[in-house]
Amino acid sequence: MNSLLTNIIVTGSANELKENGTLRHVEEKSMEEVAGQGFQDQHVIQPFATGGGSMCLEYTVSGEEYPYPFEVIQESANYLLSGTRHRPKIGIICGSGLGGLADQLSERDAFPYETIPNFPTSTVAGHAGRMVIGLLSGVPVMCMQGRFHAYEGYPLWKCAMPVRVMKLMGVERIVITNAAGGLNPEFKVGDIMIIKDHINMQGFAGDSPLRGRNDERFGPRFPAMNNAYDANLRSMAKNIAEEMNLSHVIREGVYVMLGGPTYETVAELNLLRIVGVDAVGMSTVPEVVVARHCGLKVFAFSLITNKCITQYDTEQEANHEEVIEVANIRKKDLQNLARRIIVTMSQELESSKK
Repeated sequence: MNSLLTNIIVTGSANELKENGTLRHVEEKSMEEVAGQGFQDQHVIQPFATGGGSMCLEYTVSGEEYPYPFEVIQESANYLLSGTRHRPKIGIICGSGLGGLADQLSERDAFPYETIPNFPTSTVAGHAGRMVIGLLSGVPVMCMQGRFHAYEGYPLWKCAMPVRVMKLMGVERIVITNAAGGLNPEFKVGDIMIIKDHINMQGFAGDSPLRGRNDERFGPRFPAMNNAYDANLRSMAKNIAEEMNLSHVIREGVYVMLGGPTYETVAELNLLRIVGVDAVGMSTVPEVVVARHCGLKVFAFSLITNKCITQYDTEQEANHEEVIEVANIRKKDLQNLARRIIVTMSQELESSKK
């Protein structure tokens, strides 16, 4: 499916547009007729007012307004399955600066995102932009080396679309990582926060990766989210961290995703702290929502790469470079922790099927 976008601007007075039937005419035309090209699916018409008593109608012609159907997701899954002998039950999504885990896989098959049918592409520094399938300490896994964000221009459903691909490939557990700003004053740079819950700000605004017609083959219309981050997996991770002498850097808290790409204002951060947020980022929540909709069990953690700035009288500024720098410093601990968690997760999966 083509991922093409065209804007058609029609200007004139509201009366003129009404009288000559332009609006009705465009609504009834197919995308191919409107744009003069071979676009697919539906388009969105967004009217807005301009000065001088005239009205401008912006026609956004896109095949990406609605989530891909089951068959399109299946095509992506089948492509990956045909390119590897591995059949992973565990999926991993690596955040900014954390993609090195995929390089630890043995007997791996790597698929750049641009080669996978219907897949978006990652545009962010620190995201390699490929799916890697292989063995991590003998456990078959599939690892997203880079993810997709709303600030890159993708709708939330497309940010989370790879989770559905994982589901159709047989994945049952998913480990999601991100780099986040520490809002809890007790958190330090380099801490690892196990996510116990999130606040879905986009959901408050009426946006969701599940928005639109529901396909029961993926999951129910109204999925529960009260145990989005599996309690048993969180407990297991804390035990493993203690065995690794990492308890001093392990935290547990509430994550919030904001749209980005700007970092937050002081007022926004102070508001978020009042409602109980411990760490702030620009990802993860859509992936978790879709994973739970698909019936996958979720474990997620944030690497605290910077302290959120909650005071006005400072010259400090958040920046992406420090995110990558801190991730590189902590990457060995993160990789070893993730490795141990995934091995234990795999063992529990095997035990549950006996």
